[in-house]
Amino acid sequence: MNWKALQSNEAAPGILLMICAVAALLIANSPLSALYDRLIQTPLAITLGTAGLEKPLLLWINDGLMALFFLLVGIELKHELLFGHLRNRRQIALPAAAAVGGMLVPAAVYLAFNWQDPIARNGWAIPAATDIAFALAIFAMLAKHLPSEVKIFLLAIAIIDDIGAILIIALLYTADLSLLSLLMAAGLTALLFLLNRKVQSSAAPFIIVGTVLWVATLKSGVHATLAGVVVGLMLPLRVKSTDQVSAGYRVEHGLKPWVYFLVLPLFALANAGVNLQGTAIGDAFTPVVLGIAAGLLIGKPLGVMGAVWLAETCLRIKRPALLTWPVVLAVGCLCGIGFTMSLFIGSLAFEHAPSMNLGDERVGILAGSTLSAALAACVLSRTRATSSN
Repeated sequence: MNWKALQSNEAAPGILLMICAVAALLIANSPLSALYDRLIQTPLAITLGTAGLEKPLLLWINDGLMALFFLLVGIELKHELLFGHLRNRRQIALPAAAAVGGMLVPAAVYLAFNWQDPIARNGWAIPAATDIAFALAIFAMLAKHLPSEVKIFLLAIAIIDDIGAILIIALLYTADLSLLSLLMAAGLTALLFLLNRKVQSSAAPFIIVGTVLWVATLKSGVHATLAGVVVGLMLPLRVKSTDQVSAGYRVEHGLKPWVYFLVLPLFALANAGVNLQGTAIGDAFTPVVLGIAAGLLIGKPLGVMGAVWLAETCLRIKRPALLTWPVVLAVGCLCGIGFTMSLFIGSLAFEHAPSMNLGDERVGILAGSTLSAALAACVLSRTRATSSN
């Protein structure tokens, strides 16, 4: 398979993520674990004259490279709002309800396990997230027999889920705020807005201003990856002339393979490594682990199905005939694959919680996501058997 064919294969990014996650787990539980820990904590510095920025490799990946992922998310959100599944209220009503249910119920399940612990409660948003790359990869591998409308339904839920996750990160997981840096970030955002009005096909001004915005956001106390979302939303997707290519499409086309085949695999390698050596089986069943795993495995499909049922019954929103209840269940299970976004929120939720058992949230995410993927595969195989009869 050549590079172009690999890029067009929807299953490839998810498979690569799985490989990297398994590799990280194996390395973290091997004689190489000490080297692995030293490597991800290696300090790296970028200096420009007298100014400089030094962070461990792990934070460069989580705060820096992941901003590129969120930039891509921002572009995709804008595309869907302008041209895609989110532009029509009637089209978006059912997946919007499913997405909200798929966030609220897993959070409630997690809190049911962790309500007594004020530190653990901070992780309530971890099982509310969905990993688009993983979910679409499993769907591409196992749901070829289903109509494309089902994929659109899944994609719309995942996109709205991403909007919710971005808002959660922006509003809840922030450090002490720097007013000066926030004002600078606001000014740079205004500049990007003006560029959006004046520049259509050149991406360079947006990249330059966006880089400075990332630094200002990092210094402000708001999570730096949100700068990526802002830049993505500000990049123009419309052009006046048909012979032009918009800056947004240029960036998306150039960035997508790097994000899905380098940034996300690096994120998985750096964050999925949980050292389980010396851990008794009973120690793995902490309230945090159980809350996250149950939230993803049970809460997600229950929330998606419950919200679809309520939307259909109480709000009179019509459910398409092709969205049978087994198909809705399969979509709910696919939404239970949290992985990338859940790991990311987990790294923020317990960033300043030294009393937490190290890696509890990652064990819960890996267990819940794996079991959700397995359950989705079982349900999808049953729908295939039913459709072939």
